Amino acid sequence: MSHPFGDRALVEQAPSDEPVALDSFSGKLHVRWAPDEAVTPLGQLPFFIDYLKQADLFDPFVADCPKRFTSPNAPKVRDILGTLVLSIVTGGRRYSHVNALRHDGINPGLLGMSKICSDDSVRRAFEPVDAQDAETWLKHHLTFPLHPVMQEDWILDVDATVKPIYGKQEGAVVGYNPQKPGRPSHSYHSYMIANLRLILGVDVLPGNEHHGSHGLPGLLDILDGLSKQTRPYLVRGDRSYGSEAVMAALETRNQNYLFKLRMTSKVKGLASRLAAKRGWIEAGRGWQAASSDLQLQGWSRKRRVVVLRRPLPKDPVLTAQLPEDSDQLVLGLSEVVPADRVLWEYSVLATSLECEPRMLAQLYRDRADAENVFDELKNQWGWGGFTTRDLKRTRMTARMTAIVYNWWSLFVRLVDPMASREATTSRPLLLTGVARASSHSGQTTLFFNSSHSHANRIQTKLSEVVRFLRHLQLAPQLTAMERWCRILGRALSRFMHGRNPKPPPNLLPA
Repeated sequence: MSHPFGDRALVEQAPSDEPVALDSFSGKLHVRWAPDEAVTPLGQLPFFIDYLKQADLFDPFVADCPKRFTSPNAPKVRDILGTLVLSIVTGGRRYSHVNALRHDGINPGLLGMSKICSDDSVRRAFEPVDAQDAETWLKHHLTFPLHPVMQEDWILDVDATVKPIYGKQEGAVVGYNPQKPGRPSHSYHSYMIANLRLILGVDVLPGNEHHGSHGLPGLLDILDGLSKQTRPYLVRGDRSYGSEAVMAALETRNQNYLFKLRMTSKVKGLASRLAAKRGWIEAGRGWQAASSDLQLQGWSRKRRVVVLRRPLPKDPVLTAQLPEDSDQLVLGLSEVVPADRVLWEYSVLATSLECEPRMLAQLYRDRADAENVFDELKNQWGWGGFTTRDLKRTRMTARMTAIVYNWWSLFVRLVDPMASREATTSRPLLLTGVARASSHSGQTTLFFNSSHSHANRIQTKLSEVVRFLRHLQLAPQLTAMERWCRILGRALSRFMHGRNPKPPPNLLPA
């Protein structure tokens, strides 16, 4: 049986250069295709590229890459990394989203690239790279640029999030997954500078390794890689990290910590004993606090704990409806709480600090900002979207996403130090807009037009950033690190109180 339609070769006709006449409500107009015209829908991206060059971020990132191609037909390492960086910063969440950049005639050349690589080239590029070499390379570029800031007092937030997996990938196993129970997942253990929304590291582990003890090696690797002057004032985490293994490891390094404890029977017993005593003090936001010492079974020593409580709404509650792991003190199963009786919600913190309970309560409440970082990275940056079947490349792209996220976050703060914007608002404001390149007498000019309602204000802000970077460029006495410290001082002026951070005297581990 013949298949005339299947065997028939598809003849692709060459596009015509003739204009096409259209009829609109304002009259006739003519459309002419110009595929060779140098245009881009990301007209403000050159400002970000200028920042990467003056801050000396992208060139060392490319030079330190352990990937080397031997075939003359293979793409350049700079093209591979540049394609991935451009895709991440413009909101790409999959390797296939790389194809949206294929017809950008301006930005790839400004980044020193010869072309935009295909999604298959980017996906396969790091398959033969040694995992240890890749880890060393990416961890260095995550932590090294932030060393000047870490000479100030800062807090290290640790947390883990779940990324559901829908394909067949290494490490995709069923674990703790509250949003999609029973769905295989990966666990992303992350370490960040509190309140600055800057990532210091991320480890991608199988879905059943979501507990804080599984992220302990990554945490200790970061702490041991910092000098004494750059170590955090405090390590802060939720109840997943309030275990003997984590606290004992930090105590041997003389590292302060603040963790929440699970409401086990002994922890609830301590709260019950303190509830019958006086001495509770106000801890802000409707909470009351009381301090004590506690040594649970399996702990090597007594530790200071702070018990927090606040009254719940005075509605009749059946204690049988409370979940087993509830933070509320459980009464008799047949007892109904009277309307005139106060039912308390309890929370217990373990710490090595000697601060007042009120201060400790506020310190732990400030940890909630870490959840905003997770939400932004997962939903606005596609964290975990550049996945492959092997876990090695998934870890690499997760760390690359964190690196680009840090670059972009500091750039946004450099434009407007008084505002903190997420990607969903900063990208339309600082990236999008049509630009056309025109070259004449060896000089290239970009003609840009933005449809954003704050276009005039952003034009003023970006012009100020350009003048600031040109001032640094015209100061040859400044080293690359000194220029970067001045950029950090402007971007983080609220955190640095108007001062420029000093170059770290010693970048070797303690």
